[in-house]
Amino acid sequence: MITIYGIPNCDTIKKSLKWLDQAGIDHQFVDVRKTPLSTATIGSWIEQMGWQAIVNKRSTTWKELSKERQDSISDELAIELIGQHPTLFKRPVVTDNNKVIAVGFKAAQFEQLFSHA
Repeated sequence: MITIYGIPNCDTIKKSLKWLDQAGIDHQFVDVRKTPLSTATIGSWIEQMGWQAIVNKRSTTWKELSKERQDSISDELAIELIGQHPTLFKRPVVTDNNKVIAVGFKAAQFEQLFSHA
């Protein structure tokens, strides 16, 4: 099952969901503000992709972190921070049966990922 993680008012999420709907791809959306991410889920993403791929350094949340926190980021700290601040991860995170298949949205990437569907 394709799962899209994000927040509903995010433009990138809206584009992702619209693309999947138009392509007829069955998926579910998880609003991370209504359904908080578990430490295990965040840890799995970071284990699969590395915190560098998951943490959105352009986000307001990242910019509001102290320089010390930013400079000391690690897998463990990233898990903790995303748990506390769900808007800190790049959106969307797209999983297929818990395997991360995309971080962020690019139509060409989705086209390639879902061309088999």
